[in-house]
Order: sequence, then C-alpha cells, then structure tokens
Amino acid sequence: MQLFIIVKGDLCFPDKAQIAREILAYLAEHPDSQDTLEGIVQWWLLERKIKYQRNLVEEAINELVNNQMIVVNKIDRDTIVFQLTRRQL
Repeated sequence: MQLFIIVKGDLCFPDKAQIAREILAYLAEHPDSQDTLEGIVQWWLLERKIKYQRNLVEEAINELVNNQMIVVNKIDRDTIVFQLTRRQL
C-alpha cells in the first residue's frame, strides 16, 4: 500500500546527543555508507526524521478517521487517500 503524505513543520533535532544517536542509527541500517557533512545533514538526518514523522502522521490520520473528521478512499488495490469528511447540511 502506498501512502502519500506531505509533512510540513520543524524538522530539527532537539540536541547534539540526539543527532549523534540518529547518525549512528543511520549507519547501523546502512553500514557501508559514507558522506560529507552536507550529505549527512541533507540525506541521513532528514531520512531518519521523515521515518519518525511518518509514524506520528499515521497515528494522527488514524485518530482523524476514528473521529470521522476525514474519510478513507481506496483508489486501487495499493493506494489509499484521505480527504475531509463532507457533512450534509
């Protein structure tokens, strides 16, 4: 299933220790990786943050669906989209 979500907001990590943990976690998942400072910032840390944010977004979407604020539409076998619930006046 493909889920297309655009996440906007603060993508900053809280402190140096958290950044160090994120770099080590990335390297644990990709042990042959190497990159420049700019590459680590642009690709490694952003990728880790997006994965983390995706879980939070999924939880928020589930809550909105459960509260009937948005609805789920299945486009095809593998694609689900979400939209605002249209309430009858």
